[in-house]
Amino acid sequence: MRPAAVSTTGPSRPASEGEAVVASIYDLKPRFQALLRPLARAAATAGVRANAVTWGALVLSVAEGAALALQPGRPLWLLLLPPLLLVRMGLNALDGMLAREFHQATPSGAVLNELGDVLADAALYLPLALVPGLDPLLLSLTMVLGVITELAGIVVVPLGARRRYDGPLGKSDRAFAYGLLALLLGVGVAPGLWSRGLLALMAVLALLTIWNRSRQGLREAASGSPPAGSPGRTPTP
Repeated sequence: MRPAAVSTTGPSRPASEGEAVVASIYDLKPRFQALLRPLARAAATAGVRANAVTWGALVLSVAEGAALALQPGRPLWLLLLPPLLLVRMGLNALDGMLAREFHQATPSGAVLNELGDVLADAALYLPLALVPGLDPLLLSLTMVLGVITELAGIVVVPLGARRRYDGPLGKSDRAFAYGLLALLLGVGVAPGLWSRGLLALMAVLALLTIWNRSRQGLREAASGSPPAGSPGRTPTP
């Protein structure tokens, strides 16, 4: 994910004193970035721009979403979703490293990053509501709550807090859950009680994440400054 434009927002780890951190796949991001750093260095040397990577991830997501929408339930597209989500995660990490570590960050890139994430999520996940047997209302609810989750992480920034990435159901966690759903459907597991249970659990965890991000953001804003030692975003993005 790309750094925000001019704020001192940043990954919501480590926690400040008295701040409870809910585990999330997002916590693995530093290790993931370390694996991709040589690729980021090579991409920067080759002249690849962060915005181009962001657009690439969005186009890839829209293409997969269109295939899912045109042929809902086809195993090929369902089984393609999990690896594509992993590729998208890598592209999201790559564009952030290019912007932050190779001085490519711009305000327009920050806006593109946030909007691109939401649009890509919608393109990839909403077509799953067309899969026969899945509860379309419940799946759409998880999608709407996912958007609100990201808004909850952003709206606290003007108040003086960092961009919040608290769990338990951040973007990477949602990708894992939707990927698992697509994988099981793709290998022939018929939707039913298990799929409704998974989507209901995602909805509950999304509500908890919205509350958690809002609470932690307001607490941080009230403290007047980000926790000591927290990784801030550079002011040039």
